[in-house]
Amino acid sequence: MLQTFVHYANHFLVIFFIARLYTPKHVWKSYLVLLTTMLVDIDHLWAIPIFDPSRCSIGFHTFHSEIAILVYILIFIFIKNKWVRLISIGLIFHMITDAIDCIWSNFDCLQDYFIS
Repeated sequence: MLQTFVHYANHFLVIFFIARLYTPKHVWKSYLVLLTTMLVDIDHLWAIPIFDPSRCSIGFHTFHSEIAILVYILIFIFIKNKWVRLISIGLIFHMITDAIDCIWSNFDCLQDYFIS
C-alpha cells in the first residue's frame, strides 16, 4: 500500500515541484509537459499481461530499456531547448520512480525469503 502511494506520488505530486523549480513563471505548463511524459507507459500495452505488479518495468518494456534511458540522458545533456530538456527530465524522473518501485518490490521479496 505504501509502495503504491509513493510510486504514484512521485508520478503526479513530485513532478509538480520539479515544474515549480524548473520554470517558476510557467508552473502549470511545465507540469502539463511533465504529465505527458507518463505516455512513456504506452509500452505496457504490448506486454502480456499488460499489468503485472511483480514485474519490474526497467529493462522489460521498450521505452523503459537501458538504451531508451541512455537516450533520455543524452537528450538532457546535449539538447539545449528548455522544453525538450524538460521532457527528458520527466522521462528520467519517470525511470527513477519505476526503478525505486523495482528495488522496493525486490527488497520485499528478499525480506520474505530470508525471514521465512
